[in-house]
Amino acid sequence: MMKCPNCQSKDLGKIGVNQYYCWNCFIELSIGKQMIYTHQVEEDGSLSSLDDLFDEQQRKLI
Repeated sequence: MMKCPNCQSKDLGKIGVNQYYCWNCFIELSIGKQMIYTHQVEEDGSLSSLDDLFDEQQRKLI
């Protein structure tokens, strides 16, 4: 089971193909090439990458 690399919560909602939303810390996650990519949803609806906050090991799908 996938969990949020930010808060370790498993309370994720699917919002699209390979796209999820963490209901605990309110970030968006996308999956590609066995890696989790993290984004913050801005006020205008755009996404800002949070990947630089986590090392590859934290973002890798197990």
